[in-house]
Amino acid sequence: MTREIYVLGGAQTDFARNWSRTGLGLGDMIEDVLPATFADADVPPDLVEVVHVGNLAGELFAGQAHLGGMVTAVEPALVGRPASRHEAACAAGGTALLAACSDLMAGHYDTALVVGVELMRNVSAREAADKLGSAAWVGREAQAAQFVWPTLFAEVADEYDRRYGLDHQVLGRFAEIAFANARGNTLAQTRDWDFPEGSFAEDDDVNPVVAGRLRKTDCGRITDGAAAVILATREFTEAWAARRGIVLDDVAHISGFGHRTDTLLLADKLHRARDDDYMFPHLRRTVADAFRRGGVDGIEDVDVVELHDCFSVTGLVTLEHLGLVSPGMGGEAILNGTTTRAGSLPVNPGGGLLGLGHPVGATGVRMVLDGQRQVTGHAGHQQIDGARRVLTVNVGGSFTTIVAFVVEAGAR
Repeated sequence: MTREIYVLGGAQTDFARNWSRTGLGLGDMIEDVLPATFADADVPPDLVEVVHVGNLAGELFAGQAHLGGMVTAVEPALVGRPASRHEAACAAGGTALLAACSDLMAGHYDTALVVGVELMRNVSAREAADKLGSAAWVGREAQAAQFVWPTLFAEVADEYDRRYGLDHQVLGRFAEIAFANARGNTLAQTRDWDFPEGSFAEDDDVNPVVAGRLRKTDCGRITDGAAAVILATREFTEAWAARRGIVLDDVAHISGFGHRTDTLLLADKLHRARDDDYMFPHLRRTVADAFRRGGVDGIEDVDVVELHDCFSVTGLVTLEHLGLVSPGMGGEAILNGTTTRAGSLPVNPGGGLLGLGHPVGATGVRMVLDGQRQVTGHAGHQQIDGARRVLTVNVGGSFTTIVAFVVEAGAR
């Protein structure tokens, strides 16, 4: 990247909290996360020069649009600052981060606040599933589905099986690792959940089928939550680091990014890639773009991956597009312990979307925040010893929009 963009700090809400149960909503989540963000980054709100918000469905769940204005309403010091809202399905947070990076790299501003937020638990699970279905092509796919996204990702699992064969043991083990990682995360939605024997197996009583090959623990849950970070240019960060007595090289920065978008229909994507080595070639190219821009030779030079696992099969497929293994060999990496916190490439040490939770607009922001904490040694229970470079991969829709970042600090 032509100009370094630094991640000074941030915060997230408790993803287990059901905000509407106590009559609270989007504004309250933003009001909760902002003070913690400014405090963690040690940047007062009056020094923020631009605001970007990631959100998928504020209008559908809360009847609320214009969330840039909501952020400035919550924090009066931001009144008069430019603020925009960004939507790209589950990659809404990632695109908000990209917009903020573009502002800073262009020299328009020196600091940016990025907020991701989603309220989804104020309606029934069935209604929430219907509203989230708006990120597919409405009226063109999954028309008879009870739940749109489990149905579409079950089709991804079917295509994977057609190409390589798919044993549910792989999906079950991926989910089991995710939930185990989340247990030690004090902000994870599933941290207190119990999983009886058979919860990750093909057990129709304990782990019933939701759609196709996907069972209960293969599927992410509806989550409320917000996450936010402060980004800054090198010029601002040099003074910020000097004031805090920090060596600039030890401050987290975004060294590379990738962003690609394919067509909306899943069937079109799968058909076009039938003869390609990869199920989603644009996903592989997005990761390659992030590596190229970040000066990273390949996945072997990454210490931790925060990848999008809204379903266990999403995690498996995404893993195979990173260059770690050949297509079709991701199951081996999962079963042999490579992706555990003690493995050679820890994946989602905080629980990922399956275990930590998936408030849609907040996910991409939360990934970069967790990356910042990893590379600066402040990830707490989730810390991977020696982590200095993290790859984040945020997926929107049925692998339609992909946003990837390389977050690093210091020498590896």
